Amino acid sequence: MNLSRNSMLKINFILDQLLPPIVRDWKLFMKLPMHFVFSKKAEDVMNFKERLPLLSTEEYVSMYEDTEPYHLSKDIYLNTRCIEAVLKDIVGSSILEVGCGRGFLVQKICDTTEGSTLEVTATDIVLSDQLKAMSDRIKFLKAEVSDLPFAEKEFDTVICTHVLEHVIDLKKSINELRRVARKRLIIVVPMQRPYRYTFNLHLRFFPYVHSFLLEMMPLRKGTFSCVNMGGDIYYVENINIA
Repeated sequence: MNLSRNSMLKINFILDQLLPPIVRDWKLFMKLPMHFVFSKKAEDVMNFKERLPLLSTEEYVSMYEDTEPYHLSKDIYLNTRCIEAVLKDIVGSSILEVGCGRGFLVQKICDTTEGSTLEVTATDIVLSDQLKAMSDRIKFLKAEVSDLPFAEKEFDTVICTHVLEHVIDLKKSINELRRVARKRLIIVVPMQRPYRYTFNLHLRFFPYVHSFLLEMMPLRKGTFSCVNMGGDIYYVENINIA
């Protein structure tokens, strides 16, 4: 779907904020728009949350592979303010993006640091051949956010945008992001209310900034910032500050 971020925010606002929950969670009401977005995969997406507790890891990954053509790219998910903030907040010479999707953000990072010695690594649970061939500067690895194949403090900046809403083990995933970050951790998640049928495979929902901060605990005052940035929650944590 070729929709702008502003269009997506308007659609989400109408569906999630203006509709009564009894209507928003009514399968018959959501069936038509879900089929419009996901076509043959609509029923699989609608039943995903209920089926998840019984899915194996392989089945979970397969669901993402099967629906990948219908997923929105991060150039649609990420608003302009978040993209600019990420590029500004990167520190150090080694960067890891966890959950790179179709590579929009990691390519943007490379484009804006062309000619530098910045080392860039990107991971996702689904990596297409097209993605792997995107840039010689980017090292792509297949990995889950809850089990990253890297040493402690291996990267100066770790970036994870529109990923944590998808994970099964949220606390373990957060711990992994912190484990491999040496200087700075940047996380972006959508502000979204929990509903049974959503136009994505989201499992975690953060309707308020404090909803997300509760998941990030324990926190130390003065080491992080967390704000609503254009409909996304934008979080920056400075690692190992005494």
